Amino acid sequence: MRIRALLIPICLLAGIACSPPGEAFAARSDTEVPDSAGIATLAGGCFWCIESAFDGVEGIYSAVSGYTGGDTPNPTYKQVSSGATTHVEAVQVRFDPTKIDFARILHIFWRQIDPTDGGGQFADRGAQYRPVVYYHDEDQRAIAEESKKALQALGKFDKPIVVPIVEASEFYVAEEYHQDYHLKNPDHYKRYRYGSGRTPFLQRVWGDEADAHKTEKSSGGDWSRPSDDELRARLTPLQYHVTQEDGTERAFQNEYWDNKREGIYVDIVSGEPLFSSRDKFKSGTGWPSFTRPLVSENVVEKADRKFGWNRVEVRSATGDSHLGHVFEDGPEPTGLRYCINSASLRFVPKEQLEAEGLAEFLAGFED
Repeated sequence: MRIRALLIPICLLAGIACSPPGEAFAARSDTEVPDSAGIATLAGGCFWCIESAFDGVEGIYSAVSGYTGGDTPNPTYKQVSSGATTHVEAVQVRFDPTKIDFARILHIFWRQIDPTDGGGQFADRGAQYRPVVYYHDEDQRAIAEESKKALQALGKFDKPIVVPIVEASEFYVAEEYHQDYHLKNPDHYKRYRYGSGRTPFLQRVWGDEADAHKTEKSSGGDWSRPSDDELRARLTPLQYHVTQEDGTERAFQNEYWDNKREGIYVDIVSGEPLFSSRDKFKSGTGWPSFTRPLVSENVVEKADRKFGWNRVEVRSATGDSHLGHVFEDGPEPTGLRYCINSASLRFVPKEQLEAEGLAEFLAGFED
């Protein structure tokens, strides 16, 4: 069910876009949730996407994918996703009410969905993917009603908000392979999220606000983007052209296309870790090629329709550097080829990682 560069495949249109590759995963270690924790139950289409929205948010103990709203006891993913039950895919959030309240949770939720679409969400169609806010007491019901009115009043949407506010019923936890899917399969998750239409919609409507609630998770240090004057002074003309003007360097005539040393590649602009030599392979293209990012949160995918092609551009999350593009003709285990400009990268050899404050990545080179 891999999504190909900006084309939604048949499996999406068939309503099974959220189905996994079929791998079995070890059980996760759940966070201990105290009895005083608050509870929120939300449906917004594919539960992977709603669950991931609450990952790393201060005050959230857990976000669990599951099924609710129907009459079938102990439903399976196959039953729910096919529309054979009246359940919806949903997420149950447990939270610390001293740090985050139900109103704030709804604020986050609204920025993950299309609240004007009651027939599903994005490429996932059918009642099993309809958005719903479930309330667990009268206070939550009142807060949800006010939050819904406030959302409509923002004027972000030309159509009315159609998300129903419904009393919560029994919640059934989904199969283990669905839990934390965005962490277990980050590349597949990001491509599904983009190809389904969710990411482009949220970027268009909310911009950076869609993820503004997230706790900063970039790994390896505090990264920042220098001013344009600093970049012009520090970068070579080619590095500036590639990273700031979306340029492309010459194939086979760049620094790292044939680099075989062990180490990691960081953004030439911000220094954030991007790729590892362990994921580098010989693609024959003349540019450095990788099967996956080293830190998936540090690599952002965007639609690129320049020159009449439909491609997926990759940029650094903090530096906003143009890195290259990702294609679906790579080797296993991901089947992806991140085709990257050397001019966007700085190579840090394995033996220098500790000195540069990147010792956490040394474990990746242990046999």
